[in-house]
Amino acid sequence: MSVTTVPIHPIKKGSLTKIWIGVLLIVGAALLLAYTGTQNVVVNGATNEQFLAANADEDGVETTASGLQYKVIKPGEGPSPVATDTALVKYEGTLRDGTVFDANEQAPMPVGAVVPGFSEALQLMQKGGEYRIWIPSELAYGEASPGEQIPPNSLLIFDVTLLDFISAAQMEELQRQMQAEGAPGNPRLPGQ
Repeated sequence: MSVTTVPIHPIKKGSLTKIWIGVLLIVGAALLLAYTGTQNVVVNGATNEQFLAANADEDGVETTASGLQYKVIKPGEGPSPVATDTALVKYEGTLRDGTVFDANEQAPMPVGAVVPGFSEALQLMQKGGEYRIWIPSELAYGEASPGEQIPPNSLLIFDVTLLDFISAAQMEELQRQMQAEGAPGNPRLPGQ
């Protein structure tokens, strides 16, 4: 019996390198898909507590003692408002799934009369500052639902810009001026 020999052709130069590059690209793509899938589960499938725990590890995210999370997008300048001040803010509020439930380009807000998490965040900001804030449900509406757009126990996410703020005394003075200008029995004549 004879053995037939089959010649084995040598591998062309550079082929092995191409194979390893292909293997590394496939592994890299698999890791990227796994990470993206995990992030999607954290964002959409996890509990609020799991989401906030994962979010706390993101670059630039700070967590306060109350559990509010914020990230400074653009720092502001000067003092911060206090609970008795009225702030003028630009904001967009979303749920974890990205649903926008409210937005406004210039909204006056009494700092101490909004949900506790939003109030706390405003008191951290300075004029001109832009923040992203994550408000746990217990610092927002909790089990109550203010409307159809915000389900009970919702974690709220806001992009907020503090445009300006005024003190309670300045607000009272503005209200007095407006009342004096439009008070009945005190008509303004042309040229006054």
